[in-house]
Amino acid sequence: MPEEVLVEEPLEIRLDGDLVATTMRTPGHDFELAVGFCWAEGFISEAPGKVRYCATGSATDTGFNVVTVQRSPSDARTTRPQGRLGITSSSCGVCGCEHIDALTEDLQPLPPTPGLTSRLLVAAGSGAPRSQELFGVTGGSHAAAAIDLHGDPIVLREDIGRHNAVDKVVGSLLLGETRRPAGPAVPGDPGLAAVLWVSGRASFEILQKAWAAGFSAVVAVGAVSSLAVDTAERARIVLCGFAREGRVTVYAGEELLGALP
Repeated sequence: MPEEVLVEEPLEIRLDGDLVATTMRTPGHDFELAVGFCWAEGFISEAPGKVRYCATGSATDTGFNVVTVQRSPSDARTTRPQGRLGITSSSCGVCGCEHIDALTEDLQPLPPTPGLTSRLLVAAGSGAPRSQELFGVTGGSHAAAAIDLHGDPIVLREDIGRHNAVDKVVGSLLLGETRRPAGPAVPGDPGLAAVLWVSGRASFEILQKAWAAGFSAVVAVGAVSSLAVDTAERARIVLCGFAREGRVTVYAGEELLGALP
């Protein structure tokens, strides 16, 4: 029988015409990936004015592998960003950064989210995996999902790279204009994208992106790293690992969890 394999291709991300990164990704939801990446890097402070394929030629000529993000005229971050000149692999989204601290130096600790409980985090870990179509076919994709305060997935995205899947989720929230990242606008809102679920381990890159997007908690199917724990404590994010079989292990932020309903 023929085997299905996951597609991996390079994507150039350009901001206002300037190349800021090249990442290895699974094609699909490319605009979300580019916008989510620019948000996590601090290149944009609001939804972009326009996102399109190409910049160096037609979309067909570039194989739909170049995406340009155009900042909104009202975006406060108008300086030219220092992009990543190397290739960001599908296994690591931080390679190419000279200073890890630069990714979090402008971020502030997040406020507590009413309604965030251990029961919700267990529910988030149990409900998100049901929509992993690419994984079901190839067995090779990672996934990330934004979960609301009912424990229900708002959006789930898959990619060969864990960091890309997270960027796609954040980009979807930004472009959807319904649940903007960057902290809860209405604390306790049942529709709030409060929890970030990831199918693999939780490392620094995942926590940094979750912090930049304002998620109150990160729930990982796999293990967590020491730097992820440190970052979660700085950000005041609840960090859970080994979300399996109706259980999670809380590594940071247990004091931020409310009483069970």
